[in-house]
Amino acid sequence: MAAPYESVIEANEEYLEHVNYSTSLVARYASSAMTKNFGDVKKFSTWRQLWTWLAMAEKKLGLSISEEQIKEMKANIGGNIDFAHAELEEKRVRHDVMAHVHTFAHICPHAAPIIHLGATSCYVGDNTDLIVMKDAFDIMLPKLARCIHRLSSFAKQHKALACLSYTHLQPAQLSTVGKRACIWTQDLLMDLRNLQRARADLRFRGVKGTTGTQASFLALFDGNEKKVEELDCLVTELAGFKSHFLICGQTYSRKVDVDCVNTLASLGATVHKICTDIRLLANFKELEEPFEKDQIGSSAMPYKRNPMRSERCCSLARHLMTLVHDPLNTAANQWMERTLDDSANRRIAIAEAFLTADALLGTMQNVFEGLVVYPKVIERRIRQELPFMATENIIMAMVKSGGDRQECHEQIRVLSQQAGNRVKQEGEDNDLVERIKQSAYFAPVHAKLELLMDPATFVGRAPAQVDRFLQEEMEPALQPYTSDLEGRSHLTL
Repeated sequence: MAAPYESVIEANEEYLEHVNYSTSLVARYASSAMTKNFGDVKKFSTWRQLWTWLAMAEKKLGLSISEEQIKEMKANIGGNIDFAHAELEEKRVRHDVMAHVHTFAHICPHAAPIIHLGATSCYVGDNTDLIVMKDAFDIMLPKLARCIHRLSSFAKQHKALACLSYTHLQPAQLSTVGKRACIWTQDLLMDLRNLQRARADLRFRGVKGTTGTQASFLALFDGNEKKVEELDCLVTELAGFKSHFLICGQTYSRKVDVDCVNTLASLGATVHKICTDIRLLANFKELEEPFEKDQIGSSAMPYKRNPMRSERCCSLARHLMTLVHDPLNTAANQWMERTLDDSANRRIAIAEAFLTADALLGTMQNVFEGLVVYPKVIERRIRQELPFMATENIIMAMVKSGGDRQECHEQIRVLSQQAGNRVKQEGEDNDLVERIKQSAYFAPVHAKLELLMDPATFVGRAPAQVDRFLQEEMEPALQPYTSDLEGRSHLTL
């Protein structure tokens, strides 16, 4: 049976690009910078760059490679990759690296004899993966810094705005809106440090040969071990890495992938927690993410303002957190010096982890830049709960006025139960303060009740904690990214 869209395709060429499945990470969520970083042009031009660096280093160390060959390779590194030719070659030889060796050699006929000289497939494959991951961290770090900066500004603005805090999702003591934002920020600062560490820990696989012994290069240099070591160092330096692995099998240790993706998964957990809090606060009507003028919250319920950005973040974060199981299983199942069952898995899992994390940061920045606070709603919610929280303060004030602590406790317990029943059984407002005002027993503190009920006296050191945290922890952490903090985030969809 013909698909319902086939007749449309014949009539409208624009439909062609929408017929086949395309990952939503690229089509809807991740940034252009990150999708290009994991794209084929970046991948295969980096392969060509690595072959050129290898030839340059081998020439410098005395192998018979001409300057003409080097120039030819340099002139064809990017921009003219014949992907159709490479695809045909791969179908013929069933080997992606050799397909691109032949494709590169086709446009570099003079250099063809020395392309990939002494190398194994993982020389280009693994080293490119390491370069791409390093570049991916470089794309993400300024974005994470911007998220932290936006959230910190929000925290500073609302550092003294009293609000209910919650334990067990039940009202606890008062805190401030800014203090809660600092709790979120603190987790993001931990992620910033984790990403910086993961990037700094990346080492180049280097020039190691088929199973990491460098035997092929030792043969090329007639047993000169010093030149083989120099070759490794030269290519590492050309690739922009400070160090390379001294020991590896055919591949770099797949625990590197575990460390990188685990760091991203940890960021996912942070984002999920923050955006879940925002969704809950939106339900309480205390806080909302940005909502655009023409945005529709529900196709059936026009009044709704659903927290779709935060929901998107939670959804993507859930995917990101699960991806760490792929590199864990891959690392655990690498037999001896290497098995190829890592290849297909890594093509998907590593790219998706970075693309997902990138999408999270772009969306989260957008949320942080447009958070809306509703102080009157927060105040009303405080009034519902604060009388119960203030009972201890009222007892202390009564004792200072000469009252008996135990008798006062009993008096206020009875009134609290009555007020609680009014709230829970009758659906009315909390009237404990009015009951206290009407009680002759509490006459000694009637004049002090307004002061005793001031929310600002219940937030402890929260405002001061915000100031100190932002000054001592946030600002130094963002110092390296000062030039990257400008620019607003824009959601494509």
